[in-house]
Amino acid sequence: MKPGCTFCGIVAGEIPSTTIAETDRAIAFMDINPVTEGHALVVPRAHASDLLDIAPDDLAACALLSQEIASRATNRLDADGVNLFNCSGADAWQTEFHFHVHVIPRFKDQPSRDRTIRLPWDPTPGDPEEIVRVGTRLS
Repeated sequence: MKPGCTFCGIVAGEIPSTTIAETDRAIAFMDINPVTEGHALVVPRAHASDLLDIAPDDLAACALLSQEIASRATNRLDADGVNLFNCSGADAWQTEFHFHVHVIPRFKDQPSRDRTIRLPWDPTPGDPEEIVRVGTRLS
């Protein structure tokens, strides 16, 4: 547990939350700033600042619990789809520096808050040569 970390406080039961599922390695709770009905967060119990810091077993546990919450949103809330969202690093919009995944149910007939979700980029074709060049660097 890291002192001052909001999510560590939630994991420890020191900060109230609406917990919806938990395992020995991860916990899921409702987001207090929901963008849609059912918006939840999944975090590892062990503190990890971001995607590059989290232990592989904790990352796997978060992925599996995210899948479970997505399934519940689809089956119990009648969501038409689900977005999973993670921000890793301040330049990637991370504001809570404890790894977390947003599980955001999507509803085609819910025009209110759901409309605030937008892709942060315009999907346009890239330069094929640049794609190969960068892909080679990442291989």
